[in-house]
Amino acid sequence: MRIAAVASLAVLALFAGAAQAQVYCWTTKDGKRACGDTPPPGVKPAAVATPSPAAPADSGAKAGKKPPADPEQEFKKRQAQSQKSREKEQQAQEQAAAKADNCERARGALRILESGQRISRADKDGERYYLDEQETAAETQRARDSVTKNCS
Repeated sequence: MRIAAVASLAVLALFAGAAQAQVYCWTTKDGKRACGDTPPPGVKPAAVATPSPAAPADSGAKAGKKPPADPEQEFKKRQAQSQKSREKEQQAQEQAAAKADNCERARGALRILESGQRISRADKDGERYYLDEQETAAETQRARDSVTKNCS
């Protein structure tokens, strides 16, 4: 029993030492790159990061590649984009409906002005007055411009 405990402690000590090992890389006299745990004297080695034995192995992901995002975040992002597109579509429909309503009103006003009937208005005191030919022509032109603007 005691031997097993000592043996397992020795194995753990070996793994701990291996986990602390540092890898260095340097350029040899021939111009080639060499790596090892102890560089020769007189060279400037560059330390290379080594993965911890406790760290999970790289599953084919390349360095610099973004890790996969949280699925919940992606779902919320798609929902927000969908909501924005629905709001834009609804706003476009409301604008189209308002334009169609303005078009119908302008056409109705133009029909009335072109009908030949006398057109009356109320002044600021509330008294009724009738438009003369020049005022009717000006109102008719404004109605035509409104039809052109709203019904295209």
